[in-house]
Amino acid sequence: MKPSLVIVGAGPRGAGLIERIAANAPELYAGSGLDIHLVDPHPPGAGRIWREAQSPLLWMNSHAEDVTMFTDETVVMDGPVRPGPTLHEWAAIDGRTFADRQLQGAYLSWVHEQAVAALPPDVTVHHHPCRALRVSGPREGRQQVWLEGRPRPLLADLVVLALGHLDAELDQDQRELATYARAHDLVHLPPDFTADSDLSSLAPGEPVLVRGFGLAFVDLMVLLTEGRGGRYDGDTYLPSGREPVLYVGSRRGVPYHSKIGYDWTGERPPLPRFFGPAEVDALLARPEGFDFRRDVWPSIEKELGFAHYHRLFTVHPERTAIAWTDFEEKYAAGEATEREALVASAVPDPADRLDLAALDRPLDGVRYASHEEFQEGLRAYVEGDLRRRHDPENSPDLAVFLGLLSVYGQLIRLGDVGPWWHGFFSYLASGPPGPRLRQMLALSRAGVVRFVGADMAVVAEDGVFRASSATVPGETVQARALVEARLPEPTVGRALDPLLRELHADGAVETPEGLLRVDRSDGRILDGGGRPHPRRFALGPYTDVRTPGAFTRPRTGGPAFRQNDATARAALAFLRDLAYRAAA
Repeated sequence: MKPSLVIVGAGPRGAGLIERIAANAPELYAGSGLDIHLVDPHPPGAGRIWREAQSPLLWMNSHAEDVTMFTDETVVMDGPVRPGPTLHEWAAIDGRTFADRQLQGAYLSWVHEQAVAALPPDVTVHHHPCRALRVSGPREGRQQVWLEGRPRPLLADLVVLALGHLDAELDQDQRELATYARAHDLVHLPPDFTADSDLSSLAPGEPVLVRGFGLAFVDLMVLLTEGRGGRYDGDTYLPSGREPVLYVGSRRGVPYHSKIGYDWTGERPPLPRFFGPAEVDALLARPEGFDFRRDVWPSIEKELGFAHYHRLFTVHPERTAIAWTDFEEKYAAGEATEREALVASAVPDPADRLDLAALDRPLDGVRYASHEEFQEGLRAYVEGDLRRRHDPENSPDLAVFLGLLSVYGQLIRLGDVGPWWHGFFSYLASGPPGPRLRQMLALSRAGVVRFVGADMAVVAEDGVFRASSATVPGETVQARALVEARLPEPTVGRALDPLLRELHADGAVETPEGLLRVDRSDGRILDGGGRPHPRRFALGPYTDVRTPGAFTRPRTGGPAFRQNDATARAALAFLRDLAYRAAA
């Protein structure tokens, strides 16, 4: 029998893995034949999240020129670079376009087809449009991948899980709210991929509490406004009369920062500088382990500050008080308090200083006298964010974005650093397109979207849901519907995916935050003793080496591409050696 590789999950991560298999096969695997089985009920390439069968109103949150599935020379990997077009080059559209997800799905499907076509002639790909239920088999022998509706399993010499975003059981708080909703005929929509949510129970004109102010909320906002027949006339929203009234709040109480609306010019900050491979090596060498806030965050904070001030001093020197060489020397040598004093003396305008704590929690300690006063205040905040993120005079913001990407590429080696970092990264670096925030402002002025505040608290009592926030003391909003506007947490223990749960029961271990432990070098799944499984790999957001996404901006190192390459090479080397042994 030919060697067999089963990839569970045929979305962009699965497509990227096949692309790396095709790129590395000439060096590592020639002439032995191979069957690759893709298992996914959704279309290969696009998968569930990016499938073409979803509303054309839903956009990507990246410019088309910032989306690529192809490697370049900035990706640190052992395999060969195989360049290819970005989304905007492939689709022949303006690079500054925020393409809809249908178009991205078509691009990903094309990438998958190109990757399959690039495989050696004796490598065959089979797509199984169903779910995988479990994986069984001995560590040293062939694995069995059991499929939904199939009496016999697929036999696999290797299995790679590329499952993407998964559904999850409700946590304790959500279970209590859902139980209360059922008992009192209320509506409770749990965390979900918004395009898959049934929103028909959210009635026109009725108040709806929404917990979550990120990209899932933006999708919800679009589907409940334009998706119900409303339209925009410039900066004015013209309602259809079918919209509910959305009362939105979150931990921060503000939307994610707008995507930056200008291009990079000139010299890039030389990153990494203070948080690179040497610093990660030192953290990994600590026998006692490390604490993210105590041991990792100070170096990240210094790195992001360096990116910010490098740009400010080299491009906007008129807004600084000393020469860059003097500042850089003192910044590099100084501790946190010394750097703070240095910045205060060298950067006269506070608006030019990087304050990550204020960025993270802009409403901390802020109080408004009334609900209406807060609506005006938050609209002013969003308008200010839009102005800043679209003005190249504030280009240090874009340097910080590049710093965030650099940091993320290093953090992958540390494994599970807790949920705060991923939320902070998304809030600063992966926010909505500027036009979406302008729509949000129009909806706020029209009374369709209303803001609740920071640390939004929700209770179920007296037959309704009630929301409040310290941002507006004494104000309470009540509604008969509550939407949890966010993706389910990527946890192994609460995942609804039967395959992942079976793996967990079979000895695969999770981190304290619930992520699947894998070998950081190639993605092999680890057991309780830290041993990598020789025949099982995992890639994606439910693992402790998760990356910002399965695709990336060109020339930013592509952490997911690096992982795909390492896994593809390990798999090909294993299968090659297996074929040699069989022939012998």
